[in-house]
Amino acid sequence: MANEWATFGADLHLELRGPRLRAGLMEALREAVRSGRLEAGTRLPSSRSLAADLGMARNTVADAYAELVAEGWLTARQGSGTRVARRAASRRPPVRTPGPGPVRAPGPAARRGSVPQPPPSEAPSEAGGLRPGAPAGPWRSGAPAHNLKAGSPDLASFPRAEWLKAYRKAITAAPNEAFGYGDPRGRIELRTALAEYLSRARGVHARPERIMICAGFVHGLMLMGDVLRGRGVRDVAVESYGLDVHAQLLERAGLGTPPLPHDARGTRVEELAEQGFGGTGAVLMTAAHQFPLGGALPPDRRAAVVDWARAAGGFVLEDDYDGEFRYDRQPVGALQGLDPERVVYLGTASKSLAPGLRLAWMVVPEELMAEVVAAKGAVDWVSSAPDQLAFAEFLGSGAYDRHVRASRLRYRRRRDQLVAAVAADSPETRVSGIAAGLHAVLALPPGTEQEVLRAAAWHGLAVQGLGAFRRPTVPATLDGLVVGYATPPDSGWQNALRALCRVLP
Repeated sequence: MANEWATFGADLHLELRGPRLRAGLMEALREAVRSGRLEAGTRLPSSRSLAADLGMARNTVADAYAELVAEGWLTARQGSGTRVARRAASRRPPVRTPGPGPVRAPGPAARRGSVPQPPPSEAPSEAGGLRPGAPAGPWRSGAPAHNLKAGSPDLASFPRAEWLKAYRKAITAAPNEAFGYGDPRGRIELRTALAEYLSRARGVHARPERIMICAGFVHGLMLMGDVLRGRGVRDVAVESYGLDVHAQLLERAGLGTPPLPHDARGTRVEELAEQGFGGTGAVLMTAAHQFPLGGALPPDRRAAVVDWARAAGGFVLEDDYDGEFRYDRQPVGALQGLDPERVVYLGTASKSLAPGLRLAWMVVPEELMAEVVAAKGAVDWVSSAPDQLAFAEFLGSGAYDRHVRASRLRYRRRRDQLVAAVAADSPETRVSGIAAGLHAVLALPPGTEQEVLRAAAWHGLAVQGLGAFRRPTVPATLDGLVVGYATPPDSGWQNALRALCRVLP
């Protein structure tokens, strides 16, 4: 049964409002039960675990649990933990206003400074290679010695034993029809497990019949591009900074991709109502943790983009690529919770487990589901049924929650080591975007990004600059490095960190 695991590892997304912690927690739990996000019988995290997640005293959580038990919302039995009372009724939730925004970590302003350079005879070219005839630098191989590119987890940490256990159990119990072509939306076992998990951990309003399993995020975006173009949409707005491959996929579908301006508070979604975006029918966003700049979209702008979608009959494509990983702030729930009929939620196991699994999912508005199913029918890309069944078992057993929690602790430790090392070696370099996710942005003095990248290549360090993620028509006003601190294996992390510090101003 999906809710029967020991709950130290279970994530629970709650939005607390008001100055009184216990009252806010109790109302958030009531709302989660009332709306159906927490189903009857669901086992809640222990008071110790939930208190650690929310940054409050354990006694506060224990008292809230006890009062809700007395009110009949929860039940508590020795050895069985605290659960949602079975008499609680579920209903479709109303649209809610967004919760509080993130707490931003302050940092010193970036300074103008010198960048360590290789000797002139050994300097790499603009393309990252050595100049013709120049002797090799300290790193002489064609492949980099250290990889700090963003976008990948530590692949060495994949939970092989737990995955194999889930795979064996799922395959043993699988019905014969599971090995046929099946439902184009994906296996019902996985869609059911995802509906429970996304509701509990990310605040997504999901039902199994509204979930589409995809062979990766890119597959889901391709499907949405086809659907939107078929509906007559001309443009899908994108963020000023993001992955080029995503915009290119939309452009291959025949869609324009005008970039939305960016300021200190994030993407300026209010520009969608301006004349320059008149043909826009959708917008692609990383609202919970902007990639690569790292901030969360403020509450007023979250509300504004959903208001635009309602007024214009448009859609928000929400890329929730690393929503499980947050450290110094209350979790930012999915934008989809504000309006499930105007937001297409896209999630993936690529950052939490491994990109090689090719497992992703969309939670699709009701009016689009038939069109998405039809689009997928024309594309021979599917995640294998055995992998879907294994992931369903992995989710339902609690192994996924335990793995995410262990990964979160390990990545937070790396992030802290990164911040400490930069502060010691380059104290005026500002580190931002670190409250969540698997990467950080290191601000560089204006005009020095390419110099630092050349020095990094000379030292055998693979790392990306902000310029690699800037849309071509966006002015180059920011210099910085995007450092993926999750990518190296544990055995290579310290050496990669030392190599990074050698090339900073």
